[in-house]
Amino acid sequence: MSDIIEGRNPVIEALKADREIEKILIAKGADNGSAKKIIAMSKDKGIPLQYVEKQFMDKQSIGAAHQGVIAYVSAYEYAEIEDIVFKAKEKNEDLFVIILDSIEDPHNLGAVIRSADAAGAHGVIIPKRRAAGLTSVAVKASAGAVEYVPVVRVPNLIYAIKQLKDLGVWVAAADMEGEELFSANMTGKIALVIGNEGKGISKLLKETCDFTVKLPMLGKIESLNASAAAAVLMYEVVRQRSK
Repeated sequence: MSDIIEGRNPVIEALKADREIEKILIAKGADNGSAKKIIAMSKDKGIPLQYVEKQFMDKQSIGAAHQGVIAYVSAYEYAEIEDIVFKAKEKNEDLFVIILDSIEDPHNLGAVIRSADAAGAHGVIIPKRRAAGLTSVAVKASAGAVEYVPVVRVPNLIYAIKQLKDLGVWVAAADMEGEELFSANMTGKIALVIGNEGKGISKLLKETCDFTVKLPMLGKIESLNASAAAAVLMYEVVRQRSK
């Protein structure tokens, strides 16, 4: 299905129906009339707004009837945390969850979902704001893994982590100041937290985690791409579980 909705009235109806909207484009100078209503509704719902040139919107448009407004909607429906828990119970496995803190590149999100499927993780949790969602780009980058890995979108990652802790899950944050990954205990019920491509994990979120781990970096570059780091972390969980 298409992952954009064009035109003022269709976007207003999508907002009223609480569709999962990733972001809304507004043409510069088109913030009058019903566009004002869209802007107000978007701000109330915490949906990112981006003001762009009309020529850019013309290129994004499919039907050439955007009226200065285009909404990007989720290509797939999101799951609930309960769906992830159920998947682990169904497989009779310790819960294994990936939490992404403000990963903005949809290619990275798709790659993480693909690795999560390969490593046997039961689901991925992402925040609603300032992060990539399940757009067609992310879905394509997942190489089909999105069909098998539940993705949960939450308004508050800290609250989601507390929910997991109540279920007996240990939460490990990837951080350069953490314990060496290969000496850390990554067995049992576990959640891995991966930070933003540039800023890493927010301070408050890191403080909510149980412990931090780091990858040994033996070359000149100080960090890996977020999806590459996530894959290494996941497979250390796989390795320790297979002992």
